[in-house]
Amino acid sequence: MSDLSIPPLAELRKRRSAKWRTFPDDVLPLPVAEMDFPLADPVAEALREAVDRSDTGYAAPTGDLADAVSGYARRAWDWTIDPGQVRTVADVGIGMVEILRRVVGPGDRVVVSPPVYEPLAWWIGEVGAQVVEAPLAGGPGAWRLDLDALERAFAGHATAYLLCNPHNPVGLVHRREDLVPLAELADRYGVHVLSDEIHAPLVLPGATFVPFLSVSAEARRWGFSFLSASKGWNLAGLKAAAVVTADPAPKRYVDRLSPHSLYRTGHLGVIATVAAFTEGGPWLAGVVAALDRNRTLLGELLAQSLPGARYGRPEAGFLAWIDFRALGWGDDPAARILTAARVALNSGHRYGPTGTGFARLNFGCAPETLTEAVTRIAASR
Repeated sequence: MSDLSIPPLAELRKRRSAKWRTFPDDVLPLPVAEMDFPLADPVAEALREAVDRSDTGYAAPTGDLADAVSGYARRAWDWTIDPGQVRTVADVGIGMVEILRRVVGPGDRVVVSPPVYEPLAWWIGEVGAQVVEAPLAGGPGAWRLDLDALERAFAGHATAYLLCNPHNPVGLVHRREDLVPLAELADRYGVHVLSDEIHAPLVLPGATFVPFLSVSAEARRWGFSFLSASKGWNLAGLKAAAVVTADPAPKRYVDRLSPHSLYRTGHLGVIATVAAFTEGGPWLAGVVAALDRNRTLLGELLAQSLPGARYGRPEAGFLAWIDFRALGWGDDPAARILTAARVALNSGHRYGPTGTGFARLNFGCAPETLTEAVTRIAASR
């Protein structure tokens, strides 16, 4: 297994990514979805070898990434993917936008379930469609898809639904018993389901990831899956992802993507992704164990220092969705926390109206950093 020792903050601040260049050095940056772990050895070695041979050209039209995605899905989730139904794209966001361009038209209605990953609404707007909200049911620790709300939205002439599976920011891993009726609703009302499954490799102990396309013939008839190693192995800047289909109906839309979409993908991203999916399992297991410990630590820290903050343990990923409303910190507690505690979080209202009074915290960091962040926030009361 690769060394998972997170470098000290002084070393991390030498990184040039958004997480470390957005805020002054006196701020603990816990918003951007980047982890602080060092790269997995197989990934780092694959990238070093590419640089040593000056191999920094365009991505090649080979089946390497498709084979790697297919092999990983079979081992991790017992999901059989036909490599012939895997299309390489630059990242999940670009893939979803390009499929949206082909399945919806200007003014069409596209459904999301807030609180949900903020860029989904941007992508819908980018293609000229309208956002329709069918919020999640429940609350911290008890989130679920609201199938009744989804049926109302689908029946209102929706064209597509953007599923977040696992669901960012609440960390919900959708159950088969919710995904099956979701697929039935999609079939009944003719709604395309675009499933963002980027956090799937980071499902934590106690939950089981269920790929949307695996649940039924209806899911395969109406569904698209978007997968990447970027979150699981911290490769977002290298730009490589995959669109997966499992039926001729959705595949015909993928086949309409520009033949140049491959060349917009990062060649180093493909190299890193293949290494991650084929050789990065031991490293990922260590990261998942560390994240499991951190989600427990965060709960303990909040209970001890900020008992008014309500937190539902995420089932996947490294993002915590924290309810600060009982503390009276206003509609945007993240803004107050940044000013008063010098800790940067994501503002909850950006994930939809149901996020007012919430904030998102990235716990993919050292336990010491997490402890310092909660200590600062508690001291700012």
